[in-house]
Amino acid sequence: MSEPIGKKRWAIPEGYIPAESHGQAPEMTSHEAFCILNSSDQDAEVQVTVFFSDREPAGPYHLTVPARRTRHVRFNNLSDPEPIPVATDYASLIESNVPIVVQHTRLDSRQAENALLSTMAYASDE
Repeated sequence: MSEPIGKKRWAIPEGYIPAESHGQAPEMTSHEAFCILNSSDQDAEVQVTVFFSDREPAGPYHLTVPARRTRHVRFNNLSDPEPIPVATDYASLIESNVPIVVQHTRLDSRQAENALLSTMAYASDE
């Protein structure tokens, strides 16, 4: 396979999980997610640290993205070492042992007219 693409450190400075949802769960549950592409030939061992404005960080949360695979993870579903609180501003740092690509997505379904946001995370050269 060709050289993997991506970086080993990614930041998502904006995060917020709405406390309410409109529509059928789990598809229409308001959520924040990060999508990881691992194009390398080895598994990506990923750790996520979540930062808050008024308390110490949460995490790290550990997950694996198999070689040559993608994985979509809802922040709402992170639970070990603790759940991410809803209706709270946060930011996240995503670190991997191999280069990965990270995209951030939010579904805000607090009203029937849903809002979907998706953007690339910030990649560090470190």
